[in-house]
Amino acid sequence: MKAHVAFAVVVSVVVILNIGSRLAAAEHGTSRAARSVHLWYAAPEATIFYNEVTVEETYAGTYFCACGFGHGYFGIQELTSNGQKVVIFSVWEPGRQDDPDHVEQDRRVKVIYGGDGVEVSRFGGEGTGAKSMFPYRWKTGETYRFLVKTDTEKNKTTYSAYFYLNEYKKWKHLAGFQTITNGDYLKGYYSFIEDFLRNGTSAAKQRRARFGNGWVRTVSGDWVALTRATFTADDTPASNVDAGIMDDEFFLATGGNTKNITPLGTKLAHPPRGLEVPP
Repeated sequence: MKAHVAFAVVVSVVVILNIGSRLAAAEHGTSRAARSVHLWYAAPEATIFYNEVTVEETYAGTYFCACGFGHGYFGIQELTSNGQKVVIFSVWEPGRQDDPDHVEQDRRVKVIYGGDGVEVSRFGGEGTGAKSMFPYRWKTGETYRFLVKTDTEKNKTTYSAYFYLNEYKKWKHLAGFQTITNGDYLKGYYSFIEDFLRNGTSAAKQRRARFGNGWVRTVSGDWVALTRATFTADDTPASNVDAGIMDDEFFLATGGNTKNITPLGTKLAHPPRGLEVPP
């Protein structure tokens, strides 16, 4: 990730100027966490969402989401203790509650499947729902593959997560979670990098990752490449964030000595790559 490719395009000069002024003001701000950065992909509703991530720089507590969608997210994380690394897939329940113990039984995520060696539990504090955690010592510089499949039934959708085990050259079915969705298919696609340590020191550490070869299979059965994305960030007062394209992949960076070259709100695009059709 040493250069930006000319496919990065700016949609609105006014938006860029406004965002640029906010970033300049934020340079004097302080934060306990590195700023969360996102890629929002443009694609139709689908039954399968496939994406790849290659982490280049990481730090304890960082989550790299490959497949985010309207009702959940799927990625890898370096935990905050002993350098443990995991694959995490989460699905939300409807509503704005944060206490998982106060959700009525008929509105809770139903666990359809939990794979061998996968820990399934409930979560709260950022909405409520179910999550699966699979211990896996992923490595920086290595590309990992993620896939989410859906099965709709009346007002509910089952989301099934698959992670490709590079060393065994096979897919592992991690979990299947069913939640109330009004029958939604996959939509609202995104990837992100987030600092969950949030201890002040973590904000001074850089994270970088590439996201590439993303695809969705539409409801009608067509494969559509994720070649367009919008760069955004949360409201953390920090300007050391960036995004761009290199070698036909998107990248995100945040924290540490990250230099902001691509303005927030920029729409990025690159040519599609060939898809090795997932299961």
